[in-house]
Amino acid sequence: MMKIVFAMLAFFCCTASAVTLDDLQQRFSSEPVVRADFTQLREIKGIAKPLKSSGQLLIAQAKGLWWHQTMPFPLTMVLDDKRMVQVMNGQSPQIVTAESNPQMFQFNHLLRALFQADRRVLEQNFAINFKDLGNQQWRLVLTPETSPLDKLFNTITLNGRDYLDGIELSDRQGDLTKITLSNQRLTPRTLSDGEQQRFVF
Repeated sequence: MMKIVFAMLAFFCCTASAVTLDDLQQRFSSEPVVRADFTQLREIKGIAKPLKSSGQLLIAQAKGLWWHQTMPFPLTMVLDDKRMVQVMNGQSPQIVTAESNPQMFQFNHLLRALFQADRRVLEQNFAINFKDLGNQQWRLVLTPETSPLDKLFNTITLNGRDYLDGIELSDRQGDLTKITLSNQRLTPRTLSDGEQQRFVF
C-alpha cells in the first residue's frame, strides 16, 4: 500500500512540475527585456576547426533583437518587425526590409520567434517536438515544413531551463551552428537610454 502511495505522490509531483511549450511562451513573453552573452560555434564541412564568435545580445519586446558580436571582429545586427540592420567593422549600415528581400526577412523574423518561443509563428513553419527532460529542463526540436526554411535547415533545436540556454541549427549543407547563451539577466525591466540607442538607425 505504501508503495502505491509513494508512486502516486511521485506521479503527481512530476506532473505538477512538468514543463510545456505553453509554459515557455508564457514565461518568455512576460519578460520585457532579456540580456545575455553568447558564444557561437560553426562546424563547416571541409574546415577542420569550428569557427568561433562571441558577444552580447539584447531582446526587447517593444524594440526587437540586438545582436552584437565582439570577437573575432565587430558585427552588430538589429531585427525588428520591419527591417534587419547589419553593421560590420564600423561600415555604413546595411538595411534589409521585407520588400527588398522577402526570404531573408522571413528568416530574420523567425529568429525573434525562436528567442521568444512564439508558438503561433513556430507552428506555422515547423513540425514541433517538445520534450520535458526533468528538473525543469526542456528541449524543443523544430523540423521546417515551409519554404525557404525546409531548403535551408534539417532541424533547429532549442534547449534550456529557466532561460533559453542554447540553439543548434543543422543545415542542408551538413554544417552545424551551436549558439550557447549565458549570464542571462532580466533586470532592469526597461531599457536604458544607451540601450534605446542601439535600435536607432
